[in-house]
Amino acid sequence: MERFPIGRFRFETGGDVLITALTCIPCLARQAAESAEMSTADGPARERLARLLLREIADADWRQTPVTISQRLQRLVRSEGGARDPYRELKMRMNTVALDLLPTLAAAAARQPDPREAAVRLAIAGNLLDAGSKNRLTPEELPAHVAKVWQLPLVGDVAALFRAAESARNILYLADNAGEIVFDRFLIEALPAGRVTVAVRGVPVLNDATLEDAELAGLTRLTKVISNGSDAPGTIFEQTSQDFQRLFLDADLIISKGQGNYETLSDSERPIFFLLTVKCAAIGVAVGAPVGALVVKEHRHIRRQQAGGGFTK
Repeated sequence: MERFPIGRFRFETGGDVLITALTCIPCLARQAAESAEMSTADGPARERLARLLLREIADADWRQTPVTISQRLQRLVRSEGGARDPYRELKMRMNTVALDLLPTLAAAAARQPDPREAAVRLAIAGNLLDAGSKNRLTPEELPAHVAKVWQLPLVGDVAALFRAAESARNILYLADNAGEIVFDRFLIEALPAGRVTVAVRGVPVLNDATLEDAELAGLTRLTKVISNGSDAPGTIFEQTSQDFQRLFLDADLIISKGQGNYETLSDSERPIFFLLTVKCAAIGVAVGAPVGALVVKEHRHIRRQQAGGGFTK
């Protein structure tokens, strides 16, 4: 195991798999408190659930990915909190606000000099609608955030993404959050027609998109959408369904949205482009971009430096 310093914190990796660092713990603790609050209005029950979740964080094996720990927290939320989908109301608000923005964003995208880059920027812009992240947006903050998307730094090679898409027969698109999945329409419509399959979570977890969200976003009318069969807020391959695994292994190109998918697939051998908004310094070091940047990273370009800390192309 190697450790790379980020200021006074440490970013840790086990092999090529990102594992939980001390900087991840505040996000997990905030997630625990938020999940308990959303699960029940009963004060004592909420406190009991919060304490249970915090103990789970403290007792967890931090050599696992943050996604794995979060998955265990959310299983406890569903079993002990009594709500199958405590984030459902928040997800519906996210979808509604994003759908309301579509006409304005389509008009703004049409004015951009590079329509493909515009589609990528919009697809990544909604990635801050992430209940698992410290630097998350509320649905009400989304319009102001998206209005700035044309000025945000974009790190990566958009042209390389579309070259890979044009030569791919089968494209697997790994969706991330509700609300964000509405903006995915811009990029999916820019990809070769008839070649894209979108995968969403198999079970409601945090505010991650499920088949219900994909339908509300209009994706099921645009392309094929499948469930990955898993309740992880990322893509833990061995826990996904056989149908998903077959598509994953057969894909000529995989477009992976969000930090959770990056954390769980950064060691994959498959042809992946990671699209995400950098929400913390640890991920920023891993992908070579500052916090807040929009990132388009081809998997083979993510390489760990052998000395000096950090990652580079």
